[in-house]
Amino acid sequence: MISELLQLTPLQIFLSILIIFIAYVVKGLSGFGSGLVAIPLLAFLFPLKLIVPVLGLLSYSGTIMQSLQLRKQVVWRDLFPLIPFSVAGISIATWLLVNIEAHLLALALGIFVLSYSIYSLLAFNISAGSRHWAILAGSFGGLVGALFGTGGPFYVVYFKMRQLDKGAFRATIAMVFLIDGGTRMLTYASAGLFTQQVITLIVLLFPVLVIAMYVGNHLHIKINQHRFNQVISIMLFFSGIMLIYKAVNFG
Repeated sequence: MISELLQLTPLQIFLSILIIFIAYVVKGLSGFGSGLVAIPLLAFLFPLKLIVPVLGLLSYSGTIMQSLQLRKQVVWRDLFPLIPFSVAGISIATWLLVNIEAHLLALALGIFVLSYSIYSLLAFNISAGSRHWAILAGSFGGLVGALFGTGGPFYVVYFKMRQLDKGAFRATIAMVFLIDGGTRMLTYASAGLFTQQVITLIVLLFPVLVIAMYVGNHLHIKINQHRFNQVISIMLFFSGIMLIYKAVNFG
């Protein structure tokens, strides 16, 4: 019985499949966002030490497919400055993930998700900026990405500052996640986070990822991206509030 093998209830399995499907439709549409959608929702069901490695490896599988498809549009000169700082952030985050108590991680995730949703809804204008911003974007992207599976916003802001067009943006951020994700997988493995339960859950959810990415890629040219982003931000706003409430009252 799959539920016994995973040590999860049928309801937990069903909700996991539903959340992963929604998250990877979002990724197929925009090139990022699977972690931002999935991690806060799954955090209501599981500890971060379980779901972050699961989402990390799932996201990496999806990223491989997307980055190979879009590789010819990658703007390498804006990507390379991010990498060393991203690796440093990932190393710090993996140590925190292993050593910090679960309710403190959930509280930090809730604060981050709430802050990001407010930032998204207020729609700040992002001015053009130099590649020196890669220091902050890479460091925080690697740190938050490895800790919560949601480092995308920092990379998004950086590439918007570099004023990449829609196609180049989508391709370059996918390639960032290919490199960033590979580093994360190595650090997670070295920290012993890929347990049998994690691997089994990944095998179960991978077909869901493939279907959702296909749907998202085909919806990419048919949907109002601005309105779609607003809906996601509102959902994240309430997810952040509920995560903070849960961590404070039930931690």
